[in-house]
Amino acid sequence: MKKIPVQIWALSLITIAIIGLVIFALTRPNTSTSDSNNSDTSSKLSASQNDGKSQAALNKLALPQLSDSVSSDESLVIIKTSDGDIKIKLFNTYAPLAVTNFVTLAKEGYYNNTTFHRVIEGFMIQGGDPKGDGTGGKSIWNGKNSKVDSGTGFKNEISSSLYNIRGALAMANTGQSSSNGSQFFINQNPADQRANIKKSAYPTKIYNAYKNGGNPGLDGDYTVFGQVIDGMDVVDKIAKVAVSSSDKPKTAIKVTEVQVVTDAPVSLPADAQ
Repeated sequence: MKKIPVQIWALSLITIAIIGLVIFALTRPNTSTSDSNNSDTSSKLSASQNDGKSQAALNKLALPQLSDSVSSDESLVIIKTSDGDIKIKLFNTYAPLAVTNFVTLAKEGYYNNTTFHRVIEGFMIQGGDPKGDGTGGKSIWNGKNSKVDSGTGFKNEISSSLYNIRGALAMANTGQSSSNGSQFFINQNPADQRANIKKSAYPTKIYNAYKNGGNPGLDGDYTVFGQVIDGMDVVDKIAKVAVSSSDKPKTAIKVTEVQVVTDAPVSLPADAQ
């Protein structure tokens, strides 16, 4: 093997060092703290469902997630897991398709003995897949009503009254607007999100609710249809389990049953009836 001349070797080291400094400068995270929670910048997140709406108008909206009481137009379910119970109220008025789908599947025992197949601490816990790997699950309209579900899932139901705050129950999808099947997730992130969102793009009370955590980056793209009113300690416990490189718990966390406690009336679109 030929020896590399000292001069060339030294020059190579200098070149590598310079390149390294340039890369570091380009990739170093922005640690600036100049933006306060009250400032609005174009780089901050905003809820797409609120585009064009003033904060004054948003502040007049009903925000059912912020109350632990269950109203007459809300259903109540308990997700019974191997780690404890999670009590959730469902928003029949704002997400009739998602609620009807979830409640019907629950009554049929569809979720019995399934697992939380994807768990990411500081983000969410996901379940509802009978295959247990994230590739399965169908809506109640699949193969029965092509107007609602043509085979890929049913459409998103996005509301300016509902957000992915901590404890929100939402439908999992493939990233497409009409791909909701049976899978769902619960927002677990406990970190204050106010510094990441544009205050004027949210109802003031929702902006303040994001102090307790959640995932505002999901707003506008996923159907929120419920809110945990008891059992977030169970959600946090599940979020802390050891997982594989694919975010699957190494020890299965089972959903033994989804118990429907109260099934409130729901008004479905004509093509879904």
